[in-house]
This record gives sequence, C-alpha cells and structure tokens, in this order.
Amino acid sequence: MLKQIFKDYQIILGSNSPRRKAYLSELGLDFIVRASDIEESYPDNLQGAQITDYIALAKSNAISISDPNQILITSDTTVWLENQSLGKPKDKQEAFQIIQSMCNKEHQVITSVVLRSVEKTRVFNCITKVRFADLSPEQINFYIDSYKPYDKAGAYGIQEWIGLIGISQINGSYTNIVGLPTYELVQELLDFIK
Repeated sequence: MLKQIFKDYQIILGSNSPRRKAYLSELGLDFIVRASDIEESYPDNLQGAQITDYIALAKSNAISISDPNQILITSDTTVWLENQSLGKPKDKQEAFQIIQSMCNKEHQVITSVVLRSVEKTRVFNCITKVRFADLSPEQINFYIDSYKPYDKAGAYGIQEWIGLIGISQINGSYTNIVGLPTYELVQELLDFIK
C-alpha cells in the first residue's frame, strides 16, 4: 500500500543502520541508501531531544538532494538517563558501565527523524520510556560478549537477548527503541506529501 502511495517519490534513507533499513523494507517502501559520515557531536547546552534533533539535522544537511520528488530520511537515537545522553560505548568496560547504570531505573529512548525535500524540512521526535530490571554482572557480561552492542546507543538492542530478560516495562513505541519510530514515521510521511 505505501509503495503505491509513494510510487512517484524517490525515498532516500540517510543511514547505514541495518535496523532502519529493515523497517523501511518491512513497511513496503522502495528506497535507496545514501548515508553521510558526519561526526555525531553537539553543543554542550543541548538536552534530550534537542541533541537528537541537532544530529539528525546535521546528518540531513550533509546529504545533497536536487530532485523535487526526492524525500530524504535521516535520524538519530540516544538513551537519556538522569539528564545525561548515553551514546554508543567505546569498549566493553564502557558498555558494562552504561548497562549497569540503567539497572532498576527508567530511561528514555529518544529518536529524532528529519524528512527533507528540495522545498521543505520537517523534524519530529519520539520518546519511549524503558525500565531495566536488576541485571547481574554475569548477565551483563554475557550480553556484551555475545552481542557486542558497540554500535547501539545505550549499549543495548532491545530486540536482542537483553531485551527478553532485562526489560521490565515499556511505555511508548517499541520500534523507536530499536531505532526508528515506524508508526510516527508513516504518519509524518503521509502528511509531508500532502
């Protein structure tokens, strides 16, 4: 159905994320990938969704589009815990510290998405609340050793083993936690082409 609606548009995904590519495919959208390789830094004064809005816009602005029928989609996800952004871990020690810091607490997964055409730009974000259970050091180490979550904000993928045994509560979009809020994306895309 979406393929038919967007048949006159060329959708460009500005990301190499396998999870985001899979979601667009599962939605039935035809798209090409044209990712930028920007440094994901941001001003120190930004908080929460301001951070992901800023980085998603920077990713969008780094990719040129010229055809009026092109729609570029870029996004950025972070994990927000106690007024701190938990990005991708550099190594096993940092991954362990990040996961341990979330145990028995609620954090927010924030994803910002930018839709851009030659004529207009739209930024929206989605926030999901996630509560981690109290995980043992052995469980955390097993997860890190088995799944190597170094490419994931907050050092975890909810679709992996840790999501099955370690997430006690979710309030909001599940797909947002994986990396792309699909329901919100479809609504915004449909509105974008009106």
